[in-house]
Amino acid sequence: MGTAVRPASTTPASWDAFSDVDAFVEDVLSELAAMAADGSRPTRSGPKPALTGAVLRKAIMAIWCVCFCGMQWRAIGQLSGMPFGTLYPLFARWTWLGLWRRLLDRLRCSWRLACGDVAEPSAIVIDSRTCPSASSCFARGVDGGERIRGIKIHLAVEKYGIPLAIDAAPANVHDTKCIVPVLRKIAGRGFQGPAIGDLGYRGERLANAGEALAITIQPIARGRAGVFVPTGIAWVVERSFSWTARYR
Repeated sequence: MGTAVRPASTTPASWDAFSDVDAFVEDVLSELAAMAADGSRPTRSGPKPALTGAVLRKAIMAIWCVCFCGMQWRAIGQLSGMPFGTLYPLFARWTWLGLWRRLLDRLRCSWRLACGDVAEPSAIVIDSRTCPSASSCFARGVDGGERIRGIKIHLAVEKYGIPLAIDAAPANVHDTKCIVPVLRKIAGRGFQGPAIGDLGYRGERLANAGEALAITIQPIARGRAGVFVPTGIAWVVERSFSWTARYR
């Protein structure tokens, strides 16, 4: 009798986020150094010295665990041996200084240049997604169409799906009103061009708001008879929402 041989699996391995932690830490350290060099990261004053070396790397990994795994700050503080009063203020300070925005902008520019494109997008895609929220949320409402009590996340992405601006609002506020702060953020960084969205973004009020920001609203039909149709680059925002769903 012959020996049974199991054929090798040809299915590609699933994405392992933990394999990217070291690269994330290195990118954060590089951006912190760049911010210190250009003066956008002022020297922290206080009786305690700033975190450096292995302690700083551990703090960055702890922040990553909170953002990806959805852990509580005090829980990751217990596991990492870093007090809450050290870890969370560090994250809040970096957020206030714009560290995460700088990292995202650098990723977007690098990816677009690697794809043979220009660094800045010439068109954007806008959409919203309703999410349930706890009663302790800053504000929430009921989305009558989705029958969900919570908030709406309003997102704008470029052709490769990398987020450009994001905002949250109660779920009962119409998309044409809540997308304006997102457009204002993008226009503030110099974008001028078309913003492609579904038919929920029709209306003279939003068109006028976009025109004042030098952004042309282009609502298009992305479905027929209840079936989603990937029209042009409009589908990429759906993939972006699935990316953000990985992070709790």
